[in-house]
Amino acid sequence: MTLIKIDTEQQLEDLLAGDSFFLLKHSLTCPVSHAAYEEYVKVANDEKDIKMAYLAVQEARLLSNHIADTFSIKHESPQAFLFNNGEPVWNASHWKITKKSLIAAKQEI
Repeated sequence: MTLIKIDTEQQLEDLLAGDSFFLLKHSLTCPVSHAAYEEYVKVANDEKDIKMAYLAVQEARLLSNHIADTFSIKHESPQAFLFNNGEPVWNASHWKITKKSLIAAKQEI
């Protein structure tokens, strides 16, 4: 499993400059967020050809807000994104974050 925890704008910028990647914004205290994180981990375990990054909203609030502002996507938690060529090409929140939805999004790029 290759999960990359990020909490700074520079770490995000480094990811944006590279290949496609997923990013999960999740809450450490929300049961729905925990379920989404478990689905995300399943993908990270099975899909070795794409980077999987995450941030904990409580620990990286400024970065979470920066993402919402930069890409004009309303903040939700949990929230998953697929970035390609430095831009979000897919996002989902709450119960829509499943292994199936993540893999389907990846297959679109």
